[in-house]
Amino acid sequence: MSAPVTAASVTITLPDGKTMTFPRGVTGAEIAAAIGPGLAKAALILMVDGQEWDLFRPIAHDAKVRIITKRDAESLELIRHDAAHVLAMAVQALYPGTQVTIGPAIEDGFYYDFARAEPFTPEDLPKIEAKMHEIVKADLPTRREVWPRDKAVAHFKSIGEHYKAELIEAIPPGEDVSIYWHGDWHDLCRGPHFASTAKIGDAFKLTKIAGAYWRGDARNAQLQRIYGTAWRDQKELGDYLHRLEEAERRDHRRIGKELELFTFTPDVGAGLPLWMPNGMVIRQELEFLALQEERKEGYVRVATPHIAKETLYQRSGHLPYYADTMYSPLDIDGENYYLRPMNCPHHHMVYSATRHSYREMPMRIAEYAQDYRYEASGGLMGLMRVRGFCMNDAHIYCRFDQAKEEFIKVMRLHARYYDLMAIKEYYMRLSLPDLKKLDKYVDQPEKWLAALKIIREAMVESGYPFVEAEGEAAFYGPKIDFMIKSVIGTEYTISTNQLDFLATQRFGLTYIAEDGTEQPVYVIHRAPLGTHERFTAFLIEHYAGAFPVWLAPLQARIIPISDKVADYAHRVHETLFQVPVFNGTAGLRVDIDLSAERMQKKIRDAQLQKIPYMLVVGEREAAEGKVAVRLRSGKDLGPMPLETFIARIKGEAESRKDRPE
Repeated sequence: MSAPVTAASVTITLPDGKTMTFPRGVTGAEIAAAIGPGLAKAALILMVDGQEWDLFRPIAHDAKVRIITKRDAESLELIRHDAAHVLAMAVQALYPGTQVTIGPAIEDGFYYDFARAEPFTPEDLPKIEAKMHEIVKADLPTRREVWPRDKAVAHFKSIGEHYKAELIEAIPPGEDVSIYWHGDWHDLCRGPHFASTAKIGDAFKLTKIAGAYWRGDARNAQLQRIYGTAWRDQKELGDYLHRLEEAERRDHRRIGKELELFTFTPDVGAGLPLWMPNGMVIRQELEFLALQEERKEGYVRVATPHIAKETLYQRSGHLPYYADTMYSPLDIDGENYYLRPMNCPHHHMVYSATRHSYREMPMRIAEYAQDYRYEASGGLMGLMRVRGFCMNDAHIYCRFDQAKEEFIKVMRLHARYYDLMAIKEYYMRLSLPDLKKLDKYVDQPEKWLAALKIIREAMVESGYPFVEAEGEAAFYGPKIDFMIKSVIGTEYTISTNQLDFLATQRFGLTYIAEDGTEQPVYVIHRAPLGTHERFTAFLIEHYAGAFPVWLAPLQARIIPISDKVADYAHRVHETLFQVPVFNGTAGLRVDIDLSAERMQKKIRDAQLQKIPYMLVVGEREAAEGKVAVRLRSGKDLGPMPLETFIARIKGEAESRKDRPE
């Protein structure tokens, strides 16, 4: 029962509105125990008036309280925060003299940065992890103390923790300098923390060692960072470790090297990929797909230069808004030229080269165009994040009354591509301007709202799922990012769809209306397949390099059993090479393995290269005009007439759908 309300008591309001009265100074642990023994055991921390609070910390005022257990979403970050402290405890126990710096919870885990003369090695991780388990099992109690700043600085300096002393000196005046103790070990921390180390549980694992600079500045001392992951239970940990293994197996950088799809070299420059012949097949197939689909939708193709004068990008707004992501200018005949970061200014010039009637609207201009943006070296990552890329770009110039319908058509085009490639999970993120901070955007709120109304209506009518995010719009209008998930749950922003009302003013983009007056156009920026680089990286990981027949760099390999059937193997090769795919605009991609290796070695090599089909030919196949068909999965389809195989592979190539293996 609750205590009577007195001046020495506090009223605690629970999430369901129920109130309880306790003596002033009651702790979260006592509140949980008063509610029930199950909650007392499960409680991790509590929220006091929306602020995180230790279970052992007294409450001296009336408050709204919510008790957090492992069932709550917040629990993962809390577990990881405590695990970071236990990691630091284990390291200092095993390696005396090591200084601790900072150790936050991060997505999927935690890390701690250490200052130590001798480098950690991967062999150290199991030892540190074992010590962490020992500390957790010891069930060490936690307590919190608030120290005067000067005392805290002097104390940490006296024990050789100079990084901690520097952090304390940077704490703003008026903010608590809180010290948390776990048993006899202590650290500067805002908290909160669990009442004991045992609350962390045993579902954690150290994952890797990396370098880091103090406070993220390369001018500062280099530290050693140990990463770990922590979860609510062993099942969650096991699932995560499996995802890590699968992500490693599907890593596009590793597969790209193994399958000889692309490469990078310092002589060309960081972030500037070189496409190898196998990778170029994927690029060409994606572009051919886009060409076919866009032709159905009434797009026309153009080609524009990779550079332009400074005045064009001043006019478009790219220099004022995106100068930090553009390469330095080239001085040509006394004028500045820039590598283009986007294609829209060039396309606007194509549109404005002639006058357009309302009868021509909408006009859809498309180009697979090469662009260049400067990315910090630390942000580069294989093909996912590069400095030079080729974009599946197009701009739709339409009347105001056509904008919503055109926007929906583009969304459906996105969905068609994703469905074709068996991308099951995707949604749209509507990026809105923060109308209170228009210094980042064009100061025309009424036009923003009009554009936003069109996009919202289009998204609702499309039926595709979407969310909204404030403050992420492009400077010239609200935009939609298409978010897709890989088979292992990794989420990527692949493509965009944007509505631009500013280009009309900056470039004078108009059409002649039915009444003979000039009217402004609306511009839709769209890139359903994103860039060759990013989309190919996604597809490599999506398919784990085992591309469907239509995308596979090599669709079939002929494997003669002996030199006696070499002539027949060549005839099979020539026949397949001449098969007309897409009405003769393409042919089947096939080769012959004439090496002296054993047949099983040849089959294994083809499987490692993830070639969809292996066609084994011996004397019997040569006599009967057949091929013995094997799949890269190892399944043996047996001998079949060459014509039967041709019908099969041609159908798969043209339908762009793979058969189950």
